Amino acid sequence: MIHGFIPPERFFAYLTWQEIKMMTQKENTVIIQPIGAVEQHGYHLPLIVDSAISQGVLGKAFSLLKSEISAYGLPTIYYGKSNEHEGFAGTISLSATTLYTLIEETATSIYKAGFRKLILMNSHGGQPQIMEIVARDLHQKFPDLAIFPLFTWKVPNITNDLLTPQEKELGIHAGDAETSLMLALLPNQVKMDLAVKEYPRNLAPNSLLSMEGDLPFAWLTREVSKTGVMGDATVASKEKGELILTSLAQGWVKVIEQVYQFKINNEESEIIF
Repeated sequence: MIHGFIPPERFFAYLTWQEIKMMTQKENTVIIQPIGAVEQHGYHLPLIVDSAISQGVLGKAFSLLKSEISAYGLPTIYYGKSNEHEGFAGTISLSATTLYTLIEETATSIYKAGFRKLILMNSHGGQPQIMEIVARDLHQKFPDLAIFPLFTWKVPNITNDLLTPQEKELGIHAGDAETSLMLALLPNQVKMDLAVKEYPRNLAPNSLLSMEGDLPFAWLTREVSKTGVMGDATVASKEKGELILTSLAQGWVKVIEQVYQFKINNEESEIIF
């Protein structure tokens, strides 16, 4: 089904143009753009992981969201900027410029339809900066557009409580958390018999510099991993994944509720929380 994990009544593309034209309170309606990637995730996970996580978490959040809160999910943007995974067969990557333009033009269409609140719900760690840049540019272009460049995993959730210290630090791709979540979302597409434990190689111990942190360095997956995995996928479980999914969805419900209440006072150039 085209709507995937998103409940059909919350799927923007199932509305007619007349329903959108006649919709009341469009300025408060929250439109959410799931964004992922099609890229390698080791031997055991499909290429669709990041896109499935965006759509799956959003769908679960919608199932928990109060019906009186007007919010819709757009069709998922499946391709992302994934050039760090080049050299691994199957990875499809857009340039930063192409992804920027795709989001910018999609958001402009949403704005022209009368909507004023847009969440960019990104699940791929290789492109948050693009979300932030396009969001700032769009808000400059449309000062009454409230746009939120958010990372799926950064809402309040319990994931880190379920991981080892090493996994929390270095399990950044196709490890315990992603594999567990995929076992909850798409269990038939996970090949646990091929799961491996591999942490990034050649990292200097006790360094201020890190792959993802306050002082990051540029890296390519093939430089730090043979399998494409950065983490321990062997300890993943569906039970853990269900806990992660529910926790992420609950966090996203809170975010959607707060975006729904978010106000921009254009006359005084003031943002009201």
